[in-house]
Amino acid sequence: MSSNDQPIVVAALYQFVTLDDCEALREPLVEKMKRLDVKGTLLLANEGINGTVSGTRESIDALIEWLKRDPRFGALAQKESYCEEHPFYRTKVKLKREIVTMGVADVDPNRRVGTYVEPEQWNDLIDDPEVLVIDTRNDYEVAIGSFEGAVDPRTKSFREFPDYVKQHYDPSRHRKVAMFCTGGIRCEKASSFMLDEGFEEVFHLKGGILSYLEKVPEAQTRWRGDCFVFDNRVTVRHDLSEGEFEQCHACRMPISTEDQASERYSPGVSCPHCWDSLPEKTRAGARERQKQIELAKARNEPHPLGRNPREPSTQR
Repeated sequence: MSSNDQPIVVAALYQFVTLDDCEALREPLVEKMKRLDVKGTLLLANEGINGTVSGTRESIDALIEWLKRDPRFGALAQKESYCEEHPFYRTKVKLKREIVTMGVADVDPNRRVGTYVEPEQWNDLIDDPEVLVIDTRNDYEVAIGSFEGAVDPRTKSFREFPDYVKQHYDPSRHRKVAMFCTGGIRCEKASSFMLDEGFEEVFHLKGGILSYLEKVPEAQTRWRGDCFVFDNRVTVRHDLSEGEFEQCHACRMPISTEDQASERYSPGVSCPHCWDSLPEKTRAGARERQKQIELAKARNEPHPLGRNPREPSTQR
């Protein structure tokens, strides 16, 4: 099925821009999204806006047009993919301290960021043996797919990234650094941080992995595996179609068909990644949530899948 045949647009949006009136923006934005039947979550913070939403072509276009009436959102970055039905169940706008949580004071992508690299030039950059290529995403994302030769920091949250850099890399030795993430936002902040730390040449993939998969032919790809996405699709393939992975509702790890066939897999309760590590309180909560999911399905009602304990679902 082509993208034109799929009625739902999934739009990842972000922009680093100073917003001094987040509280005043929140309610009108929620109401607009609800009127347009746009689902998903947007984050507002003093440093900008970030989120992923879904809706019809007309609804997404109307939301973007409404946002851009505010001149501060004139440079809003947008990446799209498509699916047959809403990958989200709710409509939310949340106020946060950061739109992508690093937890380092004074890192300001509105002040400076690294050098953007277009997807079509990315292969040449990462093929350079002098370039250190870092995957800025978290361990469970990297486990599903990454670029050839990229370093996996094995971080469980973006908050760990600054300490990882300080412990492993030296600006005097690592003069060229290239970074990537799902949609580009984490690299904006990561590149700003690394420039502040004294790294001289810092590059990041413009539009992130999703832009690369869209623009670079699979025959020329350096990407291996699926790309983890923060919605009910769980992963997408190189052609941006929905992958075959599911997600464990207990630990939020992506799980393959082999994982689902394991005797250690219990839908909504545990998987091979967490069957022996979750505390009983968490497991009991997972059992109750799964019960509510099954009841909601039987009533043909939307059902919450629970918050990702690793990080907000809008971080890309």
